[in-house]
Amino acid sequence: MNDMTQADVVICGAGIAGISAAYHLTVKQGIKNVVLVDERPPLTLTSDKSTEAYRNWWPGPDDTMVRFMNRSIDLLQQLADESDNFFHLNQRGYVFLTADEERAKQYASTAVAIANLGAGQLRYQHTPNATDGADLITNPAQIQAHYPFISNDALAMLHPRRCGWLSAQQMGMYLLEQAKQHGAQLVNGRLTHIKTSNGRVQSVQIRQDGQTRTIETNCFVNAAGPYVRQVGQMLGVDIPVYNELHTKVAFNDTLGIIPRDAPLMIWSDPITLPWTDEERAELTEFDEMRWLLDELPPGLHFRPEGGEGAQTLLAIWTYDVKVQEPVPSPQFDTELYPDVVLRGLIRMAPDLAVYAERMSKPYVDGGYYCKTEENRLLVGPLPVDGTFIIGAMSGYGIMASMAAGDLLAIHITGGTLPDYAPAFMLSRYDDPTYRNLIPQIKSAGGQL
Repeated sequence: MNDMTQADVVICGAGIAGISAAYHLTVKQGIKNVVLVDERPPLTLTSDKSTEAYRNWWPGPDDTMVRFMNRSIDLLQQLADESDNFFHLNQRGYVFLTADEERAKQYASTAVAIANLGAGQLRYQHTPNATDGADLITNPAQIQAHYPFISNDALAMLHPRRCGWLSAQQMGMYLLEQAKQHGAQLVNGRLTHIKTSNGRVQSVQIRQDGQTRTIETNCFVNAAGPYVRQVGQMLGVDIPVYNELHTKVAFNDTLGIIPRDAPLMIWSDPITLPWTDEERAELTEFDEMRWLLDELPPGLHFRPEGGEGAQTLLAIWTYDVKVQEPVPSPQFDTELYPDVVLRGLIRMAPDLAVYAERMSKPYVDGGYYCKTEENRLLVGPLPVDGTFIIGAMSGYGIMASMAAGDLLAIHITGGTLPDYAPAFMLSRYDDPTYRNLIPQIKSAGGQL
C-alpha cells in the first residue's frame, strides 16, 4: 500500500465496474490518487462468467436503456480502436429465433418499438455488413440459407446488428493497466469499516496482511458487485438489490457443427426436452426430477468461443435460477446442467444431437447477477455525502461498464450529467413517477 494514508477516491471492488470507474476517473478525468480495494485478484467474480456479450437492443417502455447502451458501445468501440482491439471486440450481432407463429408476429411489433427507441432501422431482409438496426426475416427458407444448422421449423429470425461480444478479462486488464499508468493503485485487502462524521465519509479501514490500515478520503465508491448491499450497510444505507446465481457451460464442438463465425444464437420459445420413453419413465419415478418433463423457459442461447482453430461453444440457459446470498466460491451443478443444456440446444440446432453420447468433458462455471427489482443498474450518489455506487448491473455488466464508469466519474467530478442519469440513481425510488413506471419496465423484460 506504500504506507498511503490519504486518497482522493477509494473504490471498493476491483470487478469490471470498479475498474471502469478507476479508468474513467484517472485516464479521462485526471484524478491521480485513486485506490482500488479488493481482497480477491481483479476481475475474480463475474467478469468472464457470462457470454461476455453486448447489445443496444433493449425493450422499453422508454429509451433509457437504448441510449445508455449506445453510449457504452460507443466507448467500447473507441477503446477497441485505441488498443488495437486488445480485447477482441466483434460485431456479429444477436440472432433471435422462434418456431411459434404468435411469437413470430410479436417479433415484428417488438422490433418496431425497439427500433423507434433509437436502436437503429428495422429492415425486412438480410442486410450484409449492417452495423446498426436489425434484420427481420420471416421466410423459413431464408433462415435455413443463412443458418442451415438451425432447426428447420424456425419461422422467424430477428438479427439486431449493434451487438456482439468481447474478452472481458482482457478488456478489464487493459482498463486496469491504463488506470495504474495514470495514478491508480490496487490494494489487496478487505474493507472492514467506513468512518463517517456529520453525514460525510471521512476514511476507510482495510485489513491487509494481518494489519489494519486507514485511508482518509472524502470520496468512497461502492463497486462491490454481489456484495454492494453488505457494503451499503457499513454506511447505514439500504441498497435494494438481490442476487441470482447463473450457470454457464462450455464444451467442444469437435465436429464443427456450428460455424466459428456464427452470431450469438437465442431460442425465444419454451422447450420441452427430448427424452426417450425409458428416460421419461425413469424421471417420473422421482418427485425431485419430474420438473425435467415440463416445458422449460425460453432464452437458451449459445455462441462460439475462441479464434481460428478453436472448438468451444458457450451456452447459458436460466431455467433454474434461484435468489441467494453470495458466497466466495459458489457451487454449480456439473452433472445435470450440461445434459439439460445440450438437450435444449438439440431443439435449436438438431445436429448437436451427436454429442448426446460423445460430448467432450464440459466446463461449468458462472456468476452472480446482482439486480434491482426492475433490473436497472445503480450509478450515482448515496445518501451519505461523498459516497457513490456503481453496481446492480445484473448479467449486462460487461456491456454497461464503460458508460457506467463514465457516468460515475461525471457524478464525482461535478460535470454535466446526461439526461438519463436520474434513471440510474438510488434516489429514483423516491420519485412517484418512476415508481409508477417500474411495472412497465419489469413487464418489458430485457434480461437474457
